Parts: sequence; C-alpha cells; structure tokens
Amino acid sequence: MSHLKGFVPLLQWLPLYGKEQLKGDLAAGVTVGVMLIPQGMAYAMLAGLPPIYGLYAATVPLILYAIFGTSRQLAVGPVAMVSLLIVSGIGDLAVTGTDQYIALALTLALMVGFIQLMLGVFRLGFLVNFLSHPVISGFTSAAALIIGLNQLKHLTGISLARSNHVHEIIREFFVKFAELHPPTLFLGLIAIAIILGLKRWNRAIPGPLVAVVLGILATSFFGLHQQGVQIIKDVPQGLPSLTLPSFQLLDLQALLPVAGTIALIGFMESFAVAKAVQSKHKDYKIDANQELIGLGIANLGGALFRSFPVTGGFSRTAVNDQAGARTGMASIISALLIILTLLFLTPLFYYLPRAILASVIMVAVFGLIDFQEVRHLWHTDKKDWAMLMVTFLATLFIGIEEGIALGVLLSLALVLYRTSYPHVALLGKIPDTKIYRNLDRFEEAEKRADLAIMRFDAQLFFGNAGYFQELMEGFMRDKPELQLIVVNSEAINSLDSSAVHMLRDVLEELESQQISVAFTGVRGPVRDVMHRNGLLKIIGHKSFFNTTAEAVEYYDENYAEHPHRHYATQSNYHPKPGK
Repeated sequence: MSHLKGFVPLLQWLPLYGKEQLKGDLAAGVTVGVMLIPQGMAYAMLAGLPPIYGLYAATVPLILYAIFGTSRQLAVGPVAMVSLLIVSGIGDLAVTGTDQYIALALTLALMVGFIQLMLGVFRLGFLVNFLSHPVISGFTSAAALIIGLNQLKHLTGISLARSNHVHEIIREFFVKFAELHPPTLFLGLIAIAIILGLKRWNRAIPGPLVAVVLGILATSFFGLHQQGVQIIKDVPQGLPSLTLPSFQLLDLQALLPVAGTIALIGFMESFAVAKAVQSKHKDYKIDANQELIGLGIANLGGALFRSFPVTGGFSRTAVNDQAGARTGMASIISALLIILTLLFLTPLFYYLPRAILASVIMVAVFGLIDFQEVRHLWHTDKKDWAMLMVTFLATLFIGIEEGIALGVLLSLALVLYRTSYPHVALLGKIPDTKIYRNLDRFEEAEKRADLAIMRFDAQLFFGNAGYFQELMEGFMRDKPELQLIVVNSEAINSLDSSAVHMLRDVLEELESQQISVAFTGVRGPVRDVMHRNGLLKIIGHKSFFNTTAEAVEYYDENYAEHPHRHYATQSNYHPKPGK
C-alpha cells in the first residue's frame, strides 16, 4: 500500500480530506481557474495555436497532475516559456495555426510526456542538475524579451513576422512603424495599465481577467473591431474529444530536440516552484522523480485531449498558495471551472481583442527578466555572471534552442573545470596552537621553507589527478629547502585507478628528490584502495597520521635536523572489506 501511495500521491491526502481543506481548496481553485482563462488563451496564441487550445491544456493535465504529482500547491497548465519553445520548435516545420501545426503541437506534448515519464521511472531526475541557475536565469530573461517583443504585432497592429531573434524584430518594427494602428495600441496600453495597477493595489483581484472583460465590453459597445482592432471571433464550444495524435517518424526526429528541451526546462521550472512553496508546508515532501512521473502523465494524458505541453507556473502557483490551497483538489476545482467555461461560456470571448491577450503575455513575461540576479552575480561570482550573459546573448541573437544548448555546454564545462581544478589550501600553523589554517586567509599562520602542507578538497580521480601531480611537482621545484610534504586527505573521499598510477609516479619522484611525504586524515575507503593496489607497500615506510599537527610534531622531533629520512609508520592498518 505504501508503494502505491508513493506512485499515486493523491492516496496520501484524500483519505484525510475534510471541510477544512475544502474551504481553502475551493477559494484557491476558483481564483486560479479565473486566472487560467485569459492566461491559457494568451499562451496558446503565443504558442502559435488557436486560443481555445489554451483552455484544453487547462483541463485534463491539471486533474492528472493532482493525482500523480507530489506538490499540493503547484498550479500546472500553459506557461509562457514552454509556449515560446513550442513555437520556436514547430514554427519552421509548419505554418502556425494550421491543422499540421496543431497536430505537431499535440505530438510534441506526447513526446514531452513520454520523456518526462521515462526520466522519472528510471530515476534520472538528477540530470537537470546540469542546468545551472545562471544558465536558466540568462535563458529565461532572453526568452522573456523575445516573447514580449513578438507580441508587438498584436499590441500595435503592425504586421510583423515571427522571429526568435530580437534584432530582427526591432528592425522590422521600425521599418513598418507607419503601419501602427492607434486604437489597437491604446487598447493594449490601457490593458497593461489595468493589470499592473490592480497587481500593485490588490493582488487578490485577477487583473488579466478584469482587462479581458473590459476589453470585450469596450470592443462590443464601441465597435472597435469595425475600426480595425483584431478580435478572437469564433471560439469552439464543448469539451475536447479523445484523439490520438497522428505522427510520422520524420516528425518525431524533427521534434526530438525541442521535446527534450521542453521536458527538462519545464521540469526545472516546475520543480523549483514546487520546492519553494513546499518549504512553507511541512506536511508533505517533494520527490523529484515522482514529479517527473506526474508531469509526464499530465502531458501524455493531455495530448490525448488536444493539449499542448504544460508545466507548473510560478505566478499561478503563488496565487494558489496565497489563496489557501491545501491539496491537489484545488487544481481539480480549477479544471472543473475551465470545463464549465468550455461547455457554456466560450461564445462570450467572440469580441476579445488580441491586443488584450498580448498585454497579458507581456506583463507576465517581462516579470521574468532577472535584473537582480545579474547585479548579484557581478558582485559575487564573475564566472557565473559570464555564463549568464553568454547564455542571454546567445539566446537573443543566435536562437532559443541554440542558447539553451550553449548554456548546457557551459554548465557541463564549468562542472568539468571545477572538478579538474578543485579548491586547494596550503596550510600553516597558528602560533601557540595545534591548529593549521589556510595561509591565504590567516596572515599569522607560520610559513616554513622545509615543509609544504596541502589540503586537497575533492575526490582524487582521473579528472584532477594531473592537477594534483602539478601541485606536488611545483613544491619540489619552487621550494629548494623542502624536506617534507604533508597531504591533508580529510576531504579526499575516493581514489580511482588513474589517481593510483599518478601517486606511484609522484612517490617515485619524491624518492629521487629525497623528500618525505606524510598523509593525514586518510579515510577508510581510500586506504582500502591503496591497499588493494599495493600503494601501502610502497609508502609503508612513510607515515600516516590522524592530524596534520601529529605529522609535523613527529617530523620536528625526529627528522627536522636531517636532510632526508623516511618516517616510520605510526599504526598498523588492517583493511576490512566494506568498511
């Protein structure tokens, strides 16, 4: 039963469900559902799909995630980032809004769901750790700019071609500036002012919905559509039918890169939001792999009911939590509200101006531009700042998929660099103590010409074995009076075969130079490796000590006056398998 509860988290909270939870879930579900109506339609339009598909994407996926997801406040549904990735990935394969384009979007949801489900089943959620926060921040900020600027055509009435390159959008905007339609621009700016004003005045009031209602009323009453303001017009009524997306092998090959990108980016955004909200609630835990399964099933099931890819959204999740959501029932209530809208209310959206939906998108996405992170990293970590800026500029001027791909490569490169060149501290004794500290941080620490004391703060393996050898050779080269090297090994938790070969070479070189070596704080598993590979026999006449102070004291008492003598081993070592 416990295994089943792990796979179906709904079973963890549903048996204990009562009136107290229902009160909060009902308020939150209705609030988020109201938000989802304009947002879903806007994000569908952003993805190159008819607006009704945004409502389709806010039904079945929400219910499935409530059953299989571990977060009880996460609000799943259409989000701006995923919509942009959809249009960038499918836009070159089909014309937006056509039957072929829609079929590819549904196929993409199926692929994203399958990838996420497989990652969760095989417990591969750790893969997203290779996308560092600076990369995500740079990509998100650039994507927000691209999303926002692509809405200029709807906000101004200028016929601009869709582009994923900011400079192309801006150049075409100024070339065609004479086509600007003042009523459309005025309507869009008023909507932006309403959304921002209500957000600042009272967050409980759904600004996007107010802007949508007022836009519909103004267009209908003043006949703005007759003056050139573009409107949604006919919105299909009724629930989506069960349909298996049709696809060809070539389509799957073409969509695979963007499907993988959406699967990982969508999960990262969703998981980060879920973890942030869960920190306020101690009655449940977030499981990364089960989150992948929940999102995967939500996308798979949604694709069968004409949904494009979805994930957890930040703004709606924050509203869901603030409105009192206690369990996944809040998401189910939101989905039911959307279902009622599809059944009875879609004719009301006939006069909805596209400029209003554009204003909803622009306000939402420009809030994703993270100026604070850029300033913070500039002052605290120049490497991460550079990685953020490279990802940002690459996404803006080269392309969305290229930008995130470059960001992933930069993240991997940084991981390789940091593991190949880990932190190393040269230690010295604090006067009148037995404490040894980093010479670069403690000016009072003693420096000795006959000693080199090094703390290597990482596992020792093929990736950094060469760096370790360079450090040891540097001591031999730069300290002519050197008699002893002490390797503080407290942070070395493993040793691979490449490191073993390197240590053999180093020990032979030290022997030829008549320099002794001592190891302190060596962990049991590392000693096991040394024993199995014969290193203990090679260095058996040298010393192992518990602390750096013991090694130096033994040296000073017995060998400091002599140019070179080997240490006697301080303790017998008996390896114990598995220890």
